[in-house]
Amino acid sequence: MALKIKLTKSFAGASEDQLATITGLGLKKFGDERLLQDTPAIRGMVNKVRHLVTAETVQGDAPKTARRKPRKIRARDAARARQAKA
Repeated sequence: MALKIKLTKSFAGASEDQLATITGLGLKKFGDERLLQDTPAIRGMVNKVRHLVTAETVQGDAPKTARRKPRKIRARDAARARQAKA
């Protein structure tokens, strides 16, 4: 199961915690949609900003995002790998 979340109203004038929640959901601008896993944490976030978003349950699984290392760490690891080859 997955949740399809769409930012349907402007968040201008929203409190800072609501802005942080919208950012945490991965919504950046008006009309953005995200497909997220249906977890209690995500449902709580949607409930907090329910007046700004619409959410519907969708069949199937949400794509899982792989965690990425920070750019600085990736560059360091790449440099070490190049140095090891030489």
